[in-house]
Amino acid sequence: MKRIFLVEDDNAIAKNLTLLLRSEGFTVTHAPTRNEALAIISDNKFDLALIDISLPDGNGFTVCTEVKEIQNIPVIFLTASGDEASVVTGLNMGADDYITKPFRPRELIARIATALRKNERLGTDFEIQELHVDTASGVVKKKGNEVFLSALEYRLLLVFISNPKSIITRSRLLDELWDAAGEFVHDNTLTVYIKRLREKIEKDPANPQIILTVRGMGYRLGDEYATK
Repeated sequence: MKRIFLVEDDNAIAKNLTLLLRSEGFTVTHAPTRNEALAIISDNKFDLALIDISLPDGNGFTVCTEVKEIQNIPVIFLTASGDEASVVTGLNMGADDYITKPFRPRELIARIATALRKNERLGTDFEIQELHVDTASGVVKKKGNEVFLSALEYRLLLVFISNPKSIITRSRLLDELWDAAGEFVHDNTLTVYIKRLREKIEKDPANPQIILTVRGMGYRLGDEYATK
């Protein structure tokens, strides 16, 4: 049974969503505020999060970041308006989808099903060279020893393992990465982050085999990888 984490401050909406999701066979845990959500996500495992962007003690962007860092599950944002800036911000911070309130129940269920299928295809265990990544727990190991990555370094690594056959441009990386303060990563610092990540995960950072440079285009993942 799939577990949904619902972060929504409107109790009436939360009640209706909980009834809908339970009728579809999901288990639901509800948090009405950012602070409660952050406490719950640290002690519980979920398969997907539905997060309202507007919360009484902050916004859903912070919750999304925390969820992705701790569990890396799919996140769908609930937004009360079609505000383009909020939508773009949410997607740039790692959200998998968004849906504008009011929404049709069947549309929401379909979006959830799509996000869950996509996440399952990625698998939870990823291996390349001597590196092992468990995306369910967020643990990265090199030769069996845990590698401690910053939130941004881990997010950068996930971009590559989620797109193992693609050349990823610098522009796309800049669109997907935010630093811990919620600000854009600038082009002149992206090279630094790539260098730091290579120093932690590569056998020989001067001759990288995991994150390869494609001159004039961007970067791509090395060829010797496997998912489980």
